[in-house]
Amino acid sequence: MKYVISIILATVLSGYGCQTKKNEVKPYNKGLHIVPLPAKIMESEGVFKLNKNTKLVFEGEDASKSGAYLIKKIMNSTGFELEQSDNSSKNFISLSVDPSCDQGPEGYCLTVASAKIQISSSTGRGLFYGVQTLLQLFPAEIESKTTVRDMAWEIPCVEINDKPRFKWRGMHLDVCRHFFTVDFIKKQLDVMAMYKMNTFHWHLTEDQAWRIEIKKYPKLTEIGSKRVDEGKEHGGYYTQEQVKEIVDYAAERFIDVVPEIELPGHALAALTAYPEYSCTGGPFKVRNVWGVEPDIYCAGNDETFTFIENILDEVATLFPYEYFHIGGDEAPKDRWKECAKCQARIRKEGLHDEHELQSYFIKRAESILLKRNKKMIGWDEILEGGLAQSASVMSWRGEQGGITAASQGHDVVMTPGNWVYLDHYQGSSKVEPVAIGGYTTLEESYGYDPVPEKLDPERVKHILGTQGNVWSEYMYSPELAEYRIYPRIIALAEVNWTAPDRKDYHDFLRRMDNHFVRLDYHDINYHIPLPEGPVSKIALVDSVVLKFATTRPTDMYYTLDGSAPDLESMKYTEPFVIKDSKTVKIRTALLSGKMSPVRTIQISKQEFRDPVDPEEKNTGLSLKIAQGEFYTTKDIAGLTDWKEEKAVNLKQTNSLFNYHTPSVGIFEGYLEVPEDDIYEFSTDTDEFYIAGELLIDNDGEVKRYSRNDASIALRKGLHPVKMVFVNNVYGGWPQAWNGFRISYKRRGDSGVVKLQPEDFVH
Repeated sequence: MKYVISIILATVLSGYGCQTKKNEVKPYNKGLHIVPLPAKIMESEGVFKLNKNTKLVFEGEDASKSGAYLIKKIMNSTGFELEQSDNSSKNFISLSVDPSCDQGPEGYCLTVASAKIQISSSTGRGLFYGVQTLLQLFPAEIESKTTVRDMAWEIPCVEINDKPRFKWRGMHLDVCRHFFTVDFIKKQLDVMAMYKMNTFHWHLTEDQAWRIEIKKYPKLTEIGSKRVDEGKEHGGYYTQEQVKEIVDYAAERFIDVVPEIELPGHALAALTAYPEYSCTGGPFKVRNVWGVEPDIYCAGNDETFTFIENILDEVATLFPYEYFHIGGDEAPKDRWKECAKCQARIRKEGLHDEHELQSYFIKRAESILLKRNKKMIGWDEILEGGLAQSASVMSWRGEQGGITAASQGHDVVMTPGNWVYLDHYQGSSKVEPVAIGGYTTLEESYGYDPVPEKLDPERVKHILGTQGNVWSEYMYSPELAEYRIYPRIIALAEVNWTAPDRKDYHDFLRRMDNHFVRLDYHDINYHIPLPEGPVSKIALVDSVVLKFATTRPTDMYYTLDGSAPDLESMKYTEPFVIKDSKTVKIRTALLSGKMSPVRTIQISKQEFRDPVDPEEKNTGLSLKIAQGEFYTTKDIAGLTDWKEEKAVNLKQTNSLFNYHTPSVGIFEGYLEVPEDDIYEFSTDTDEFYIAGELLIDNDGEVKRYSRNDASIALRKGLHPVKMVFVNNVYGGWPQAWNGFRISYKRRGDSGVVKLQPEDFVH
C-alpha cells in the first residue's frame, strides 16, 4: 500500500541537523524537559556529573528493582558500569523506600546536588517513577541502547516533590483488527513506563478475531483468530505463556494489565468457532469488514453462560490485576428480538425489554468475576437497563455516561472519543494515511480534563483518570500504529499526572523536542506534522500561489527541482508563486533535524481543454458491470463478461453495488462545466478520467477518504468522463459503503459541487 510504504520510509532517520562540537549541549537538551511535568520543582546552581566512579546506593527488594533498571539503562548508553555500594560520601545515587516522603503511594522525592542524588518514596512504585524523572534530567541520549561517545553526562541540581493527579493512567490497544507481536507490545510498555503510565488495557476479542488461547475451547484460536482480507488469510494469537510473559514484563515496569473479553456483542469470531452459543446457530465467518456485527451471544441459552464462565475463569488466572474488562458496547438487539429463548428469558426474569436483558447478561458476568475477586469494568453501554452493582465504567460516547455512573457512586475512566481516541486523524485527511475518521490534534488531546465541569464536586473522587484508546482498524502496520499513537499518548500521560494549573501546551511542545530524540532511540515512528494546503496535482494556466500550514509549529523546507528537501533547502516562510510546470517537494523538520516524509506537489502548466459536442445526450451515465472478486484495476484487464446498465439516478446506482456481491463497474459519460476555469476534483472511485486524462488514481488504496484530489483546466461545455469503481473489501473497508462520491470546486471557491449520476449525460 502506498501510504504504508511512505510511513515506513519515514522511520529512517535523516540525521540530526543541529551540529554541535564535542561535549557541546545540543539544542534539544538545553533546559529542563521533564514529561509529565512534576508537581513541584525547584532549581539551584551547580550540576551533578555522572562518571565511571559514580556509586549506586540502595537496599531492599523494592529499591533493588528500580536500582537494577537504572544500572542497565546507564550501562547501555554511557558505558559506565555503576558499582553498587551500601553507603558513600559523595558521587553517588541513592534509592530508598522512605515513609517520610509524603507524596502518596505513587509519588516520590528527588534531590540532585553536585555531590549526590537522592530519590525516595514510600513505595517501590513511586521510587520507579522517581528514577524515570532522573533519567529525563539527563541528555536525551541516555535512552540509547548502545554507548554514546563524547557526551557530558551532567544534570542540573534540582529538588522535586511529585505525585500523580489520577490513579488510572492508561493506554488501550486493540490487537484484533490487526495483530501486534509480543515484541511490539513490550516496546510500547517500555515507553509507557518512561512517562509514568500504569495501566495497559489489552483488547483481546472482537468480531474480526479472537487473540487469546483458551485451552478448554481450542477452536477459538484455531478458527476464530483467522480471517480473509484481500484474498489472504490474516491470523495471529497469544498463547497463555506469551500472555504471562507480557504481564510479567509489564509488572517489572509497574504497569497493570487489564484484559478485555467482549460480551455480549463483538463476538462473531467466537461464534464462528462455536455457533451453538448464538441465537441462530450459524454458520458464520469471522468478519472481514469493520463496523458492528448483528450476531451476538444468545442471552436465553444457559449454556452460553457456562461457555463464558469457563473462558473468564481461564483468562482471570492469567491476569493478577483486580480489574477485568467485559466490553458491553455496540451489542445490537436484533437477534434477541427474534430469538425465542431470549424472549423467554425476558419473561421469566420479569425484564422490561432487550436493554434490561443486556443488563441481566452483564450482571451474570459480574457474578462470575466477583467469585474470582475481579472488579468488572465495561464501556458505557453497560449503564443501559441498570448498572451492575460493583461495575466501573469507561465513558467513550462523550462524557455523559461517566457523569451518570459517577453520580451513582461508580468509578469511571473517562475515554471520550473527541480527545483520547488515537485512531483519529491528527492532520488533514487529504495528506495523512487513511484513518477511521475524526480529528484530534495533539493540542486537543493535551487540553483534555477528565473531570467533567457538570460533575458534582462530591463525585470527583470517582474519576479514576483517562487513557488513550488505540483501535486498529486502519493501522495496517506496526509503524502506522505508532504514527497514530505518538506523541498524543504522551500528551495524555501529562493530562493524567499533572495538575491543570501546571499545564502549558507551548511549554509541552518545547519539552517534546527533547523527547522526540528519546523516542528515536526506541525506534518509535511518531507523527511529524505534514505540510498541508495544496492538493498534490495542480493545474495552472497563468500562475498559482502555494500556501502551506502545519498542525503545530514546525519549520518547513522545500525544493522546486524535484529533489528531496533537506535542512539546506529553501525554508518556507510565506506563500510563493509558481508560473511554470514544477515538481515541488516539501517536508517539515524538528529541532533535532529529523524530517517528516516528503510531500510531492506536481504542477503542470496547461492550455484549457476544449469541450466536445456529442450527437446524443441522455441524462445520467452509462454503466457496464461485471461480477467477480477484484482488488485493483489491474485485475480487470481483459475482462469481457460485462453487463450493460443505464444509471439514471443515485438510488439506482447504489443499489447495484453491495459488499456481499463483489463486482466492478465502469461509468462513462459527459460532465458539463459552467465556465472556463481550473476545476479541482475529489472522488473515492478507483480511477477518474476527464478529457482523456487519468486525473485521480486511488487504485490499490483503502478509499475511506479521498486522498488524491487533483485539478485540471477546462473550457465551458461538455467533457468526457470515465470512472472505474472496484466494488471490493480492501483493508476492511467496503468500497460499496462509499457509494457514488464525486465532487468538484472551481479555483478560489470554498464551496463544493457534489455530483450525482443524473448530473452527467451519456
